[in-house]
Amino acid sequence: MKLILGNKNYSSWSLRGWLAAKQSGLAFEELTVPINGAEWDETKRQMGEIQPSSGKVPILWDGDAVIWDSLAILEYLADKVGRDRFWPKDETARGMARSMVAEMHSSYASLRSEMPMNIRRRTPLQNVSEETKGDIVRILQLWAEARARHGSAGPFLFGTFGAADVFYAPVVSRFLTYGIGVPGFAQSYMQAIWEHDWMHEWIGAAQAEEWVIEQYEAVA
Repeated sequence: MKLILGNKNYSSWSLRGWLAAKQSGLAFEELTVPINGAEWDETKRQMGEIQPSSGKVPILWDGDAVIWDSLAILEYLADKVGRDRFWPKDETARGMARSMVAEMHSSYASLRSEMPMNIRRRTPLQNVSEETKGDIVRILQLWAEARARHGSAGPFLFGTFGAADVFYAPVVSRFLTYGIGVPGFAQSYMQAIWEHDWMHEWIGAAQAEEWVIEQYEAVA
């Protein structure tokens, strides 16, 4: 398998696709390209514009299968290795985890816009809109409910690391980057994510990147 990723410092969707691939336990080759640069344009040309996707990252190639969109990649991998590797076994917990992942995948436009992922940066956000505040409160409510109802088996949202953590890991990064104050239970969860071996690997690669996207550095 081959996984095409964008800049590790900035690309939250790439992080989700990469964590899903790591969670699968399957071997894969990764190709990281600057998504706003000439190298990305050249990669698309070499691969026939990476059709049938829209040319966005992440993209998983597995033989004749081309899977784009991070949630589709996670589900494709879950089908290959067994869904219990990604989703809670308990039916009630699994339903909540799927709902949380779907909400993260389709919602929080204000948070995404005002708080772009930037792993290398630590800058308290000065101006937070009411919409983004609402997104933050909603996410913390979901984290609290998941941990209280289904998190007794470990430090992650549903105890052990799984699909929900894959999808909320970039939010942890955003909260750290912009100095978002969170309650103690959320601090513990964020620490568990940040100290995960796979996150250490991703963070190290992000810090080593030389690419800079100015629009993501100008957030104040």
